[in-house]
Amino acid sequence: MSPALETLLLPFSRGEFTVPKQALFLGAEPHPDLKEWPEVTGWQPSKPLADAWEKAGFGRMEQTGESWPLVMLLPGKSREETLAAFARGYDLLRDGGSLVVAIANTAGAARFEKDLQEVAGKVDSVQKHKCRCFRAVKTAAWNAATLAEWRQFGEPRQIPSTEFIVEAGIFSADHIDPGSALLAEHLPANFRGSVADLGAGWGFLSRAVLEKNLKLKALHLYEADARALACARKNLPETAVPIEYHWHDVSAGLPNKYENIVMNPPFHSGQSTDISLGRAFLRTAADSLRTGGRLFMVANRQLPYEPELERLGLVWRKVAEDSVYKVIFAERRMLR
Repeated sequence: MSPALETLLLPFSRGEFTVPKQALFLGAEPHPDLKEWPEVTGWQPSKPLADAWEKAGFGRMEQTGESWPLVMLLPGKSREETLAAFARGYDLLRDGGSLVVAIANTAGAARFEKDLQEVAGKVDSVQKHKCRCFRAVKTAAWNAATLAEWRQFGEPRQIPSTEFIVEAGIFSADHIDPGSALLAEHLPANFRGSVADLGAGWGFLSRAVLEKNLKLKALHLYEADARALACARKNLPETAVPIEYHWHDVSAGLPNKYENIVMNPPFHSGQSTDISLGRAFLRTAADSLRTGGRLFMVANRQLPYEPELERLGLVWRKVAEDSVYKVIFAERRMLR
């Protein structure tokens, strides 16, 4: 349970903020205290967190069109994403409703509180667990011009000098990831059968696969961020190759097996390095390869994935590297 979540609910548990009959939680994460609330509905684009929210018995929505007396927010990592979420919270509030936000101090809580105060005027603030929780009430006095700027941050946009559509808050939203670009450069043009792109993001590697391989049986994109997957639908061209998009937590395993897998496995959880997440991707990839199947991956040079590949029974070779990244091809050999 994150410190930001604990801080978000603290003023409600202490009676400083009133619990309303209905509430919307943007970036929803489950907490036992919420079980006592009359009704709280969550919006969560991350598949693992969305599953945890629903497993805890809370209602979830994918689109947030109605208005609410309370909008709670645990924002993402990027500044643009957070400011866009402030504007979205304002738009979803009824007049006189409250926007309540919690952010870790290390993620810029003081700065974001100041941003909101400059737009909304009065802001109530609580500090605990090295986080800040702050509240602003919706009135006509909010700065409309700044809100309009913040809304623009949340709109889909093109990466400069490319055709790719992205959205603030998703991985590599400002540029083509150089590791993925290195892998794409070395992808072969002799794929046969089906291909799975694990952690497909906004579709860069999948598009590279399609451009080099015109006779695939199928292409499957697996991505935990619903926003990134929506961008991927826009970024992949019309093709005769059947394409399927899966909002899915790759670390939980895949439902099918494939002849080819491509991936740039994540190694961050929040703002911290988490190599266990990358290892989980490797385990899923190994389990999901057919006999004779091939894995094509890129990773930061310092990450020790090679011993894990050997432990998983894959034969690997390094085909390229630069000062930051390495490209590894691996294969599940037939048993002799």
